[in-house]
Amino acid sequence: MSAVKSIAVLTSGGDSQGMNAAVRAVVRSALFHGLEVYAVQRGYHGLINDDIRKMDLRSVGDIIQRGGTILQTARCKEFLTPEGQQIAAQNLRNRGIDGLVVIGGDGSYQGANKLSKLGIKTMGLPGTIDNDIPFTDFTIGFDTAVSIVVDAINKLRDTMTSHERSSVVEVMGRHCGEIALYAGLASGAETIIVPEVEVDLHEVANRMKDNFAHGKRHSIILVAEGAGTGDGIAKTINEVVGIEPRVTVLGHIQRGGAPTHNDRILASRLGDFAVRRLIEGDSSKACGVIKGELVATDIDLVVNTKRAFNMELYELASRLSQ
Repeated sequence: MSAVKSIAVLTSGGDSQGMNAAVRAVVRSALFHGLEVYAVQRGYHGLINDDIRKMDLRSVGDIIQRGGTILQTARCKEFLTPEGQQIAAQNLRNRGIDGLVVIGGDGSYQGANKLSKLGIKTMGLPGTIDNDIPFTDFTIGFDTAVSIVVDAINKLRDTMTSHERSSVVEVMGRHCGEIALYAGLASGAETIIVPEVEVDLHEVANRMKDNFAHGKRHSIILVAEGAGTGDGIAKTINEVVGIEPRVTVLGHIQRGGAPTHNDRILASRLGDFAVRRLIEGDSSKACGVIKGELVATDIDLVVNTKRAFNMELYELASRLSQ
């Protein structure tokens, strides 16, 4: 007999490509197993305001390929208070909803953790382009975001080579440099600047000058927003060696567009896994994939652990950029 009879799903925090695929998987897996399933509109804001609707198979038709989230997402200061959390939990109880699947990043996980301590059976799915959630190799949306950055750099290289110029590309990542790292390695960027590693900009500038002196026709510097602004780095380089790089800030374009097949598959696997774990009686877990295997980790541990930066990949990128 299933430990839950009715579950809800919400998306919270910044949107990421593949969230819709995850919502689809949760809804259809729940229905397949005979559960009632509900969707919460606008994340925790909707949970507090009881903006909850019942879902069926057709509710999630034709969304696996769409970016963004059909459930929308919103900030909710009220949910940060104990009173707001109690209201959210009670709204679920009033509707007879036994479990909740939360799709989002670190802040969303914090909310799921709060609800779990109020007796709500919760499962967290890592929906964020930043890839900053521990206990999973990849988060939903990361692969797509990296692909968007690589595509942009490919285009920039064409014009930078034509004009024999350098370019600074600023990408998302306030506290985590994974997008910059993976995109930089995949696109052959000459320099990758991330929050996790200290970089001497004078050394970067002088290396760029030497490369141009030895016949290099262009140079790409990739910077995560948490390690400095593209404009600030370009200004320093200009002051040090007299080279004026062009700056491109990719911004929220990194969150948009159709998810890659990798993100659709990851989201589908995790959504179904979360439902099956709830059915088996599990709760208060964050779902992820490590070395291809589905894993569930105590959400309390996840929100209190910082993801380790992949120095092996960073050093590889450095070696290959010479």
